[in-house]
Amino acid sequence: MARKNNDVLEVPRGATVTVGRTLSQIAWLRLRRDKVAKVCLAILFFIAFIAIFAPLICSVLKIDPYQFNSALLSDDGGLPSGRFGGVSLAHPLGIEPLTGRDILARLLYGSRISLFIAVTATAITVVTGVVIGILAGNSRGRLDTFLSRVMDITLAFPLLLVIIAMSPVLEQRIASLGIPEGNSSRIVTLILVLSVFGWPYLARLIRGQVLSLREREFIEAAISIGSSNRRILFKELLPNLWGPILIYTTIALPGLIGAEATLAFLGISVLPPTATWGSMLQESVSYFSVDPFYFFVPLTMLLAAVLSFNLLGDALRDALDPKAGRM
Repeated sequence: MARKNNDVLEVPRGATVTVGRTLSQIAWLRLRRDKVAKVCLAILFFIAFIAIFAPLICSVLKIDPYQFNSALLSDDGGLPSGRFGGVSLAHPLGIEPLTGRDILARLLYGSRISLFIAVTATAITVVTGVVIGILAGNSRGRLDTFLSRVMDITLAFPLLLVIIAMSPVLEQRIASLGIPEGNSSRIVTLILVLSVFGWPYLARLIRGQVLSLREREFIEAAISIGSSNRRILFKELLPNLWGPILIYTTIALPGLIGAEATLAFLGISVLPPTATWGSMLQESVSYFSVDPFYFFVPLTMLLAAVLSFNLLGDALRDALDPKAGRM
């Protein structure tokens, strides 16, 4: 291989060139070859699309999540007329018992609130957990001890009982700060209680990773040349933590979607007639014996979202594993 013009290398004819790949390129190639990850990404993009454009979709299909359609209900107990809960061209997923509201419209609008709560709580959880985890892992002495004890105390609380007890009081305090009462204050309350008790899990994970990374040569080199503590934390340590952060995010999101559905069964969710996947599932349980189709519609959406996030998390973990098979 000869040098040409001191800049460009001239490759002899017939010679083979080995091109190196970065870890991010290797991870991306592994994901592109993972069929399960592709299907999960397609499902999640579809769910995000219908959540973002729910008003437009409902306008095109001429369906309304709040409109009562009593004429489509039978006189026998207020159940939907026809098979599969009143499925028709006008109402592709049927209608609700007693009210006649379109299930598809409520499912689309409910996805906006369910995903908003889960995504916002996950973002707060990840940012808080990463910052506190890096500070605790990199510091030595009292700060590390104090932050570690805060994590332990937070994890020691019985989560479900504390949320049930705190939610009404916290909702009143939030409303007193100027946030409108009703669904606005309830959504803020759900986001806060889910994120406040979620960050210690990620913080402990990040702290353990930082304890290992801070003894590496590149950190010692950064310290030796006089780099500031801020640069070491966010320029040297943070880029080496994207793997566990991404994996934890894909695991936390479905967990928070399921947590919102669980809280809906306990009455800690948005107020009717506003819908979420959890509230729809909670309402449909009462009609399972007479209208099971109504139950399976929100259940299918919850299952698709949670399963896709979990499988995508597994795919990311395998793609970012340096010990996995080479490309």
